[in-house]
Amino acid sequence: MAVGKRIFLKRELPSQELINEFRKIPAANTADVMERNCAMNPRIRLVSNPKAPIMAGPALTVKVRSGDNLALHAALNIAKEGDVIVVSNEGDNTRALMGEIMMAYLCYYKKIAGIILDGPIRDIAEIGTWDFPVFATGTTPGGPYKEGPGEVNVPIACGEVSVNPGDIIVGDADGIIVIPRRDAEAILVDAKKVQANDAAKAQAAKTGSANRDWVTKLLEEKKFEFIDDVYKN
Repeated sequence: MAVGKRIFLKRELPSQELINEFRKIPAANTADVMERNCAMNPRIRLVSNPKAPIMAGPALTVKVRSGDNLALHAALNIAKEGDVIVVSNEGDNTRALMGEIMMAYLCYYKKIAGIILDGPIRDIAEIGTWDFPVFATGTTPGGPYKEGPGEVNVPIACGEVSVNPGDIIVGDADGIIVIPRRDAEAILVDAKKVQANDAAKAQAAKTGSANRDWVTKLLEEKKFEFIDDVYKN
């Protein structure tokens, strides 16, 4: 087997019902359930203008050599409607992995749910206005190579988070989280509870009725010192 030049055509996928439910929950609520250990590095940020507040879909993973998009083109060929393409790029920021033409194919013809690139894009003046979730590290006019190697539908790391093919990807204005496919049902149950509790907390904060006693208690437990005086040099 040519490790480094593999394109797996199949994935184990979560149910569409699960994906639809996660699309109703802000990424931050789900992240809190997952010990706040599932969010991609914020260098990968939303650079387009989608109308829907939350993107969710199964990961179609791509591992490219830095600045090379041949394997990404392979992913375009096999992507299905509703997929989220997630691209690992060895941390490179010198070359755009794709631009308007590739994005148009994914958005208008393939109708994927969105794309996440651990690297830059180009043609941002056009793509930045689209009702299509695009997450990237920035922009550059410099284009990519098409030499390979690369792999599709293998485990990758994107934004310092592990992503397996078929994991549920959720993205919103805050950023991106990765939900392991095997744990998704249990995570959903807890995420719904956090979402409901968060709404109550927000309302209490607005009215000043939130109980803040826990702050003082925790500070005391952590041995903070309260000094009824001003700091003197």
